[in-house]
Amino acid sequence: MSWTDERIATLRKMWEGGATASEIATELGGVSRNAVIGKAHRLGLKARPSPVKANEKKKPAAAAPSPKKPAAPAPAASPRTPEPA
Repeated sequence: MSWTDERIATLRKMWEGGATASEIATELGGVSRNAVIGKAHRLGLKARPSPVKANEKKKPAAAAPSPKKPAAPAPAASPRTPEPA
């Protein structure tokens, strides 16, 4: 497979239209998703945010940890008294 002017034009159009790299690869045929991403990078096409990172931002932030309270001292052990014999 070679990157013809026609295939590059299709890549550019679909990339700028918001198509995923997998969708572009399927449309072009004979090329992998990673090849599409690499070609887009070499052509200097605008990078798009990762969908994985976008999902992480949507998750509610975990509550801030509360300051640790000092541990209560353990109760003092009572001295053992010998049992009557």
